[in-house]
Amino acid sequence: MPPSFWVVIPAAGVGSRMRADRPKQYLGLAGKTIIEHTLDCFLDHPDLNGIVVSLATRDPYWAGLRCASDARIHRADGGAERADSVLAGLRCLSQLGAKDEDWVLVHDAARPNLAREDLDNLFAQLVNDPVGGLLAVPARDTLKRAGPEGRVEETVDRSVIWQAFTPQMFRLGVLSDALVGALANGVAITDEASALEWAGQSPRLIEGRADNIKVTRPEDLEWLAQRWNTQ
Repeated sequence: MPPSFWVVIPAAGVGSRMRADRPKQYLGLAGKTIIEHTLDCFLDHPDLNGIVVSLATRDPYWAGLRCASDARIHRADGGAERADSVLAGLRCLSQLGAKDEDWVLVHDAARPNLAREDLDNLFAQLVNDPVGGLLAVPARDTLKRAGPEGRVEETVDRSVIWQAFTPQMFRLGVLSDALVGALANGVAITDEASALEWAGQSPRLIEGRADNIKVTRPEDLEWLAQRWNTQ
């Protein structure tokens, strides 16, 4: 059986690569905003304890969404970087009664195509894991390492390379301590797993679907819209 769990959604970024008039999580997709679709990936799960969305302090869009009044969703003030927003979300969870040993799933606000089978498989594989882990996809294409002038220096062995996705699933206390320590030491944290790696842990890679994409550029949103319109 899946464990009970909490979710943190860092959503304080502006998404400049989308070249839009608002943060990408508030762009429309199939009748809703992207972040509403993302939240729907979790809200109907029977073992959900609650969700914290870490938003920019003066976010003008969130209050206008129907989900903003959902009692299962709580708001925290995000920070300048992803790690700051995740840490704010974890602190909010602690205030809500979450325990250090509780599982927390951190998921990108602009990753709305998470499949239920991937979510359930993540639980099944990690519920008894001593560290936790993340959804990921093995590299499919040939990879090149570039030099300073944009020329190929070498071909990288793709058999050991994975592309990190979300959710990333860790115990609240362990993840919080890793983020605090990494930030205090000026370590660049690009995802939650990298904080655990800095702390000397080895998160487990759980293979997921390749279509669990993060909307980063306009063509990503176009691809999802076309895919959902044909389903």
